[in-house]
Amino acid sequence: MSSVTIGSDYRSWLPLGSPSRTKAQSPDVTNRSGLTVSFGAVVAGGDVVALVIALAWFVPNDLQWWVPAFAAGILGIAALRGQYRTRITLSVANDFRPVVSCVVCSMVMVSIVQGLAGRPDTFPRVAIAAGVAGFAVILARFAVYSTIRQGRIRGQFGERTLIVGAGQVAVRFADTLDEHPEYGLRPVGFLDDCEGEELHHPWLGRIDSLDRILREEKIARVVVAFGISRDYALVDVLRVSENADVDIHVLPRFFELGFGEEGKNVDVVWGYPLLHLPRQTLRVTSRMAKRVFDVCVAGLMLTLSAPLYLVLALAVKLTSTGPVYFRQARVGKHGKVVDILKFRSMRMNGDSDTQWSVNSDSRVTAIGAIIRKTSLDELPQLWNVIRGDMSLVGPRPERPYFVEQFQGEIPHYQDRHRVPVGLTGLAQVNGLRGDTSIDERAWFDNHYIDNWTMGNDLVILARTAGAVMRQVRG
Repeated sequence: MSSVTIGSDYRSWLPLGSPSRTKAQSPDVTNRSGLTVSFGAVVAGGDVVALVIALAWFVPNDLQWWVPAFAAGILGIAALRGQYRTRITLSVANDFRPVVSCVVCSMVMVSIVQGLAGRPDTFPRVAIAAGVAGFAVILARFAVYSTIRQGRIRGQFGERTLIVGAGQVAVRFADTLDEHPEYGLRPVGFLDDCEGEELHHPWLGRIDSLDRILREEKIARVVVAFGISRDYALVDVLRVSENADVDIHVLPRFFELGFGEEGKNVDVVWGYPLLHLPRQTLRVTSRMAKRVFDVCVAGLMLTLSAPLYLVLALAVKLTSTGPVYFRQARVGKHGKVVDILKFRSMRMNGDSDTQWSVNSDSRVTAIGAIIRKTSLDELPQLWNVIRGDMSLVGPRPERPYFVEQFQGEIPHYQDRHRVPVGLTGLAQVNGLRGDTSIDERAWFDNHYIDNWTMGNDLVILARTAGAVMRQVRG
């Protein structure tokens, strides 16, 4: 999560048009107080104080279990909905509907539990508490946002901002940030493949130096405002950037016509809509949550499928010569080669690493045809998931021989190795498995990575289970 720095030693940049500012000079955007706090902690802290005061006033002498549970529900739902992420535009009006929905959801959950416990008579009190809590949170947000905005204007809250692109729009946007410090974005310079004209902040280099500039300049936010760089080059640079703690925003093309003005991931900065790129797959918390989910679900599936697992292992062993497992080197996250397990579905051969397999392959055994059709040959890969070689959901792993071939022929094929490979994936649930288009697979894999959420993983797993059941019935 991005953070904001509180201090009183911020030296504001010079006014526009000042002769003292040149392209070789960068505005001083350094706070030296040394006190750094999370933006989310500030807003969440205000919500906690508001809820404690409001609910303590509401139930001063009759505190029941549902009161703290109700408050915790509001805070938890707000956190899950991303209300405590660092934001540029602070607007109570924009927060009204999200706050109301959090309060209502928590109220409904508490009411259901109370009803199941035989206390439906408490619903009126819960409803009144919801009204009080909602009003208190809105009031707290107004106070906190006003304080942060005033602090930004005085230079006490600032985020070092890099602008990718040095065209006219980018230059005007940087000047706007200079004129409106209440947004808290402090432009430190531009990145583009060619230095622009009449820049009021330094040109820091080409776009392929993004990762280095982020580290050296201690950048908190990146705004892609487009310049002379080709779009595909920007996609490559932004995808490979591993600075997950840096928030990246895109100023959409044709925003002057109203494109990109709305959405929960959009901050409007003095008429400029900034679309926030989630990049959830790079977040430490997201990776940890995905890993815990993988281990728990894989362990449960292995336990529940143990009888079937044993039957399939015996069937493979007794119907053809060779080992039960087929082990094969596949390319995983960041190009690391891992050994993937499968139930052996072919007769023993020495060309599996370089021979493309199709449904009509004569090497497939009788039992192999069955377990391939039902995808049961991949059941041992649950061990790969537990070991950390794979995830339940992700791009399907490919053999090194073909990876080397595809990455030279398929645009952005290598980008699919940004995350752990998966037991199933978005491409597979859309019918792209076996002898199908590699180009389309790479497209779906990268779309999955760029738009990852835990909810999407659950949907893909459900669709996979449905596909397997249809194959079994067929």
